[in-house]
Amino acid sequence: MKNLATSLRSAASLLLILTLLLGFVYPLAVMGMAQTFFHHRAEGSLIERGDRVVGSSLLGQEFSDPKYFWGRLSATTPPYNASASSASNFSPANPKLMDAVHARIAALQKADPGNKARIPADLVTASASGLDPHISLAAAHYQAARVAKGRGMKEETVKALVKKYTENPVFGLLGEGYVNVVKLNLALDEK
Repeated sequence: MKNLATSLRSAASLLLILTLLLGFVYPLAVMGMAQTFFHHRAEGSLIERGDRVVGSSLLGQEFSDPKYFWGRLSATTPPYNASASSASNFSPANPKLMDAVHARIAALQKADPGNKARIPADLVTASASGLDPHISLAAAHYQAARVAKGRGMKEETVKALVKKYTENPVFGLLGEGYVNVVKLNLALDEK
């Protein structure tokens, strides 16, 4: 009986110590370091215009007007709903995935009927989270003529903005350049 009481006291003490350490001390230390060294990111990478928050550089937004660059499809309902973040989990053979792809192809062709270029895959598929604000450079270049026409701008001016808002791959090695659609569209609105 004495061994059981000793074991229970040891287990309870260890539970209390680990709860305090891993449940309070560690999270507070990580939060403190994030707020100190990465404040903007720790606050959600919010994009502000004046005194208004207009979005986050981490979350896509739905753009369907031809004068805007369109991002990846969102797998959430409503689109880009951060509280419902998840992948569609549709396999390539799933008819629902094919319906979504065909609907997006039709929307892209309707918005720019003269564009006969191959549509980049990231314009017709969702990202793993369903919230991705980024598109490939190929997807941005595919849309540049449509956006320029919709805004009454020269295509070269739009492509220069795409270049300005191109983010390089990690360490210049992993992957290829990409563009944040939210930031790019806000820059277009400011022009």
